[in-house]
Amino acid sequence: MRDGVRNVLDDFRQGNPENFDRAFAELFRLHQRAIYGWLWRIVRNPAAAEDLTIETFWRIYRAHARFDPAREFEPWARAIATHVAIDWMRRRRPEEELPAEIAAPPASDAAISAEIRRKTAQAFARLPPKLRIAAVLAVVEERPHQEVADALGISVGAVKLRVFRALRLLRKDLEQQGITP
Repeated sequence: MRDGVRNVLDDFRQGNPENFDRAFAELFRLHQRAIYGWLWRIVRNPAAAEDLTIETFWRIYRAHARFDPAREFEPWARAIATHVAIDWMRRRRPEEELPAEIAAPPASDAAISAEIRRKTAQAFARLPPKLRIAAVLAVVEERPHQEVADALGISVGAVKLRVFRALRLLRKDLEQQGITP
């Protein structure tokens, strides 16, 4: 099976009209769910994640010549998806998106009020997209720093710096709203 996947990746990279459409369709079938899940983790909006999945695969389709078949497809696709999500976030106003899931407490911690969750979600929505993505993936989703770094095309140290800056801005925002983190 590994050779079959390698052949699909080679056909995809080469863009040979005879095999390209079949290879792209196979890659879409194999990776659509993972890319959707990755985008949902970032944008916290199912409808947007669906649209962004299609946009991601459109960009993958156009960028096929830049793919290195010696490398894994999914990390490359996640990096493209992450940039699609950043572009989407930049076009939106923070008040348009209140990703309540980000700040939702565990079911066992019912003492946290809905107001604090709402304010925390608003603070997350006001973060710059690059900081928000790093914080959501590394802190909320607890993804390994290396995975986040690969998706963002930055070093692990840069991920840690972005997370630090995001948490500092979140703390400041919440304090201004009268919440002591």
